[in-house]
Amino acid sequence: MAYRSDFPVFYLTVDVVVFAVLDGVLAVLVVRRGEDPYAGRWALPGGFVGDGEELLDAARRELVEETGIVGDGLALEQLKTFGAPDRDRRPHRVVSVAYLAVTPHAEATTAGTDAEEAVWRPVDEVAGTLAFDHDEILATARERVASKLEYTRLGRSFLPPEFTLAQLRGVYEAVWGLDIDPGNFQRKLRSARDFLESTGTSAKPAGGRGRPAEVFRPIGEPFDKLATPIFRSAM
Repeated sequence: MAYRSDFPVFYLTVDVVVFAVLDGVLAVLVVRRGEDPYAGRWALPGGFVGDGEELLDAARRELVEETGIVGDGLALEQLKTFGAPDRDRRPHRVVSVAYLAVTPHAEATTAGTDAEEAVWRPVDEVAGTLAFDHDEILATARERVASKLEYTRLGRSFLPPEFTLAQLRGVYEAVWGLDIDPGNFQRKLRSARDFLESTGTSAKPAGGRGRPAEVFRPIGEPFDKLATPIFRSAM
């Protein structure tokens, strides 16, 4: 017997925001839609949740299907649920659960399913041009990351396992959109005792000129809170 309800039927999707810092610029993974609605427009990777499928599993599956990137190594965090009645042009109402991730590797992409193209693009270039309500999702994700850089160890997730303070400063500058004084940043980071530890090694500067830079490794997990926050307003 068919099930009947007095309540409206909703469709559920997931969208995934993946950030990386490329050449000192905050970039996001986007796909060019191959189907209506919004055919030809840039959008975040995502799609409908399957029957009996967990939300996180759906987010990882859509990431693979639309971009070719296997998200098993990414720490996906649930960002927010977006459910405005007019957020999708299709006749049925669609609610989306957005996920957020950052990566040190802007992996090569391979478009699939209903995506014609999958690329890394600077956030400032695509902001204001995305399909659906993905501009709102992108803005929410960027502010979430910017805030987490103040209170957590997330900044190190944009970098390889070992890095210099200059490389880490570049992440903060890209995400916050600021020019940060190197000396001030170094004092802040060195006072945050629960954030980094020295590897005891040094790295030659780019171009081979100048003093070697001390190399660090992170302490703790990316979403662990810092005992001493690093505020944008203090930079």
